[in-house]
Amino acid sequence: MNKINLITVTGPTASGKTGFAAHLAHLLNGEIISADSRQVYREMDIGTGKDLDEYKIHGQQIPYHLIDIKAPGYKYNVYEFQQDFLKAYEDITSRGKMPFLVGGTGMYIEAVTKGYKLINVPVNESLRVELEKEEIDVLVKQLKSLKPELHNTTDIKNKKRTIRAIEIATYYQNHEEIDVTFPAIEQVILGVKFGRESRRRRISERLKMRLESGMIKEVEQLLKYVKPEDLIFYGLEYKLITQYLTGTLKKEEMVKKLEIAIHQFAKRQMTWFRKMEREGAKIHWLDGHMFLEEKLNRAKAILNQYGVSTN
Repeated sequence: MNKINLITVTGPTASGKTGFAAHLAHLLNGEIISADSRQVYREMDIGTGKDLDEYKIHGQQIPYHLIDIKAPGYKYNVYEFQQDFLKAYEDITSRGKMPFLVGGTGMYIEAVTKGYKLINVPVNESLRVELEKEEIDVLVKQLKSLKPELHNTTDIKNKKRTIRAIEIATYYQNHEEIDVTFPAIEQVILGVKFGRESRRRRISERLKMRLESGMIKEVEQLLKYVKPEDLIFYGLEYKLITQYLTGTLKKEEMVKKLEIAIHQFAKRQMTWFRKMEREGAKIHWLDGHMFLEEKLNRAKAILNQYGVSTN
């Protein structure tokens, strides 16, 4: 059995994975690397659910990485995440501590789990000019011909993203000689989830709490220096609240659409995790209804099976 050098904690939104992971990291002298595609942004706190107080356990601060590292409006990507993950991972392990990868962004988890070989693809202006002439359905068809197994469906959400995806796929096709090394990572993946109805109730309750905590005010402040289209890019809360604040949606309509969108998002997350399992990833699922102590004991038993000392 190879030595485990990473513990991943994942699950859909509102599953309580962050608090659980922080307690487990406290027990194992670990540090957390966030795998959340939106918590990288500063001043986007309520809408991304940072809940930074959860990283303080029994008065002790659990160190965390890749949170609040970019300005709002910036377009962070998987390549940058992988590079930032590796820096944090090497820093944590060099100090003899256990790294925890914690979050619900499936592509970020897989970038580590599968060791995606990613490179910083330069802009191809001539290709972009050529592609701009085509309709979105033609571009999607072209992208699928380059990438038959299209995992990241956000690549086909709009024309700009589809063109960039084609640009990247074309570059890879023309540079097959590039070899990007990724360290051998042996990990245990723990997942926290609730049943469908419990998950829906938790999402609705959390949304109500966030709205009452000033989430609309947060977006209002961001709009003072971030373009509406840049906030809409982040989706969910930032998209719909921006549309409300710019007059596209009425408040009641915004809240209703947002609740539906978050439920759909959680469903897509679970679909992604099932895909990971079909492709060979072993996710040890923990019932979110269990008391914290029960979850921690179950997690310790699982980790012991992999030779991780939890004493």
